[in-house]
Amino acid sequence: MPDVIFNGPEGRLEGRYYHSKQANAPVALMLHPHPQHGGTMNNKVVYTLFHAYVRQGFSVLRFNFRGVGRSQGSFDRGEGELSDAASALDWLQAYNQGAAACWIAGFSFGAWIGMQLLMRRPEISGFISIAPPANMHDFSFLAPCPSSGLILQGDADDVVPEPSVAKLVAKLSSQRGITIDYRLIPGAGHFFQNEMEQLEGHIDDYLTKVMAADENASAAR
Repeated sequence: MPDVIFNGPEGRLEGRYYHSKQANAPVALMLHPHPQHGGTMNNKVVYTLFHAYVRQGFSVLRFNFRGVGRSQGSFDRGEGELSDAASALDWLQAYNQGAAACWIAGFSFGAWIGMQLLMRRPEISGFISIAPPANMHDFSFLAPCPSSGLILQGDADDVVPEPSVAKLVAKLSSQRGITIDYRLIPGAGHFFQNEMEQLEGHIDDYLTKVMAADENASAAR
């Protein structure tokens, strides 16, 4: 898994990158949890997401936000981190011109950043958000949400209570033209310590279904 260094708004950003052997492979960007609470690109949930996309044939990048690991700069309350994510997506797309599709995935703080990036980059065609912090941040910017996606949540999460996420899902699901697949993992807390296999199973299942549907739609054209 090659280490990569690329330019961000406040200096160099550190990442890990997997390049698919498939021609015109889709690309996916992974976003980690809160930098001030121990979040890094090596978080177990982010690592699980990363390898799920690799198994589906994507070229995948995960990286450290500013001030984390070898990434330069310092925490910027989400505004700078959104700029970091945009720079990471720029790097990923420049390295994969002609990619068949573009996805974003994030956990907790990373899910919040990812959903903001989704609104700014129309080329993003799908997303996975794990434990989006709907109790801490206003997600009303998703009006309308431009892409279908998967939202995963533990029903025993004491950091992001499930009812706040369910409310967000209900709001998004009322919008036309998109489908939100909302899946609850029983007994799981915020970090899915004992439920990583279940989490991985849901991610694999969702990506397999969506990719198969895309292939069938392309074949029918």
